[in-house]
Amino acid sequence: MKHNFGAGPCILPQDVFKEAAQAVLDFNGLSILEVSHRHKDFVAVMDEAMDLVKKALNVPAGYSIVYLQGGATLGFTIAALNMMRDKKKAGYINTGTWASGAIKEAKKVGVDVNVFASSEGKGFSYIPKGYAVPIDADYIHFTSNNTIYGTQFKEFPKTDLPLVCDMSSDIFSKEIKVADFDLIYAGAQKNLGPAGATLYIIKDEILGKSTSAFMPTYLDLKPQVEKESMLNTPPVFSVYVAMLNLRHLLANGGVAAIEAANNAKGDLLYKEIDSNPLFNGFAANEDRSNMNVTFTLQEGANAEAFDKMWKEAGIVGLPGHRSVGGYRASMYNALPLESVKVLVDVMKEFTRTNG
Repeated sequence: MKHNFGAGPCILPQDVFKEAAQAVLDFNGLSILEVSHRHKDFVAVMDEAMDLVKKALNVPAGYSIVYLQGGATLGFTIAALNMMRDKKKAGYINTGTWASGAIKEAKKVGVDVNVFASSEGKGFSYIPKGYAVPIDADYIHFTSNNTIYGTQFKEFPKTDLPLVCDMSSDIFSKEIKVADFDLIYAGAQKNLGPAGATLYIIKDEILGKSTSAFMPTYLDLKPQVEKESMLNTPPVFSVYVAMLNLRHLLANGGVAAIEAANNAKGDLLYKEIDSNPLFNGFAANEDRSNMNVTFTLQEGANAEAFDKMWKEAGIVGLPGHRSVGGYRASMYNALPLESVKVLVDVMKEFTRTNG
């Protein structure tokens, strides 16, 4: 058995893999890979995939769901273009590589970006606090979880301005109040499904109000909502698997149940990191992510021996991002607690034999 701690694309439940694999061979007499996105059978898939998002996150009335392409990277531009108003200003919190990317893309389309809080000065090892949220802006933007550095917002920014969030790496991992947001976007490939689809949860009030002179049709959320994610050919397979995964989530206790499971996994691994003399956590304790646990070996510890041990235990995807180094255990929804126990046992045995 392999224990997949890779940062993405994500691990998914085995029964989702099996059902998706069967649909590749036979979805409705045709493969899901060749069925027309206009066929009633796939239209039903899209409708259910959108409806299940609403059920899973208790999305209130007045919000629409769409599945687009381009990942959250294109979402940086889509968010900026659709949220731009008369001020053409926005406040951004910079907590890592992806937040920095959102800032860069917003500037490219003419948004005057005010980075009013940042953890860059300390290597993005914490979530900023005690900041003053600007009031002279069209919207506020932040990234809820930072896959590379292993930090996560435990409390979201408070503001009367429209609030926008890139939730790519922790959406569906814990309960949220969607009504606090005007726009949420998330690449599918962490907790939703395979790479290819990008989820948008849109407050209907924001649609069609952009003041940007530049607005390609595909990047305009209003026609995307009006066409129910069918403005052009959608990522059919990714949406189908997202539907299967959301069915599985809801059938197994929903977001509340998976949040409890994620907390248990995080508690177990962080306890070992904190108590084991050969390991150090990277992120500030109060900001540690339950999705991406970043840690390093103590200076002088035998990294070659540790690497050999976790590989022999069937663990994959553990090396940290090249910009941080060390190790990163990504523990998305489908990763079982048993896999975390295997990693913890390896860490204990490494310390027993090398400490």
